[in-house]
Amino acid sequence: MPVTVMLKRIAVIVALCVVPCGAAWAQDNGARAVERAPDTMEARLLGCAACHGKQGEGTGDDYFPRLAGKPAGYLFNQLVAFRDGRRQYPPMNYLLAYLPDNYLKAIAGHFASLRPPYPRPSAPGVGAALLQRGQQLVKEGDPGRHVPACAACHGASLTGMQPAIPGLLGLHAQYISAQLGAWRYGTRTAAAPDCMHEVAARLGDEDITAVAAWLAAQPGPANPAPAPAGGAKLPIACGSQPQ
Repeated sequence: MPVTVMLKRIAVIVALCVVPCGAAWAQDNGARAVERAPDTMEARLLGCAACHGKQGEGTGDDYFPRLAGKPAGYLFNQLVAFRDGRRQYPPMNYLLAYLPDNYLKAIAGHFASLRPPYPRPSAPGVGAALLQRGQQLVKEGDPGRHVPACAACHGASLTGMQPAIPGLLGLHAQYISAQLGAWRYGTRTAAAPDCMHEVAARLGDEDITAVAAWLAAQPGPANPAPAPAGGAKLPIACGSQPQ
């Protein structure tokens, strides 16, 4: 992403974040009056809407994900990773730098509770053979390369699993591809054992493209709730989701 575009987005985010959290000042016959914004989590998080949508539903930008409905434990882990620098994206690192754990948990809980509609599925940008390969990897995996099915961890409906495995639907193909690449090359990490790094490292470029295209082309689930904790035994040890 060009630096100028990133700086403009930082400016928008900061502006949106500061106004709800502070006070709006107006001049009235030379006297200053204070109009305070509602002290609600929704008002405090208006700064997130520019990238993630007012209800965490996501936006048209390929690289900003849907947050709504993901397990609170997963969202909290990501907020901590951005705050502590284990995930690198300057606007997020800047906004979260000094926020304590209890406030990050409140943010995570807010977005986890939201259930806005899912976007319309994306038209696949790949051919039928690659799309079929993506479906196979998502639903069945590739036992020959010790690649478990995405559904084995993210749930049969791909809505995630409590407390810390995210849903995979309602995301842009470019975002999914970028995250799988980050896991593969170790620029995105999680608590050891880092199961996503292990899985992504076994995927080729075409595999990642196939999985991303197939997931982005799926409609929203009838029931968006994540699967309950312990609903299925994970096929691979995962530090962020201890069994």
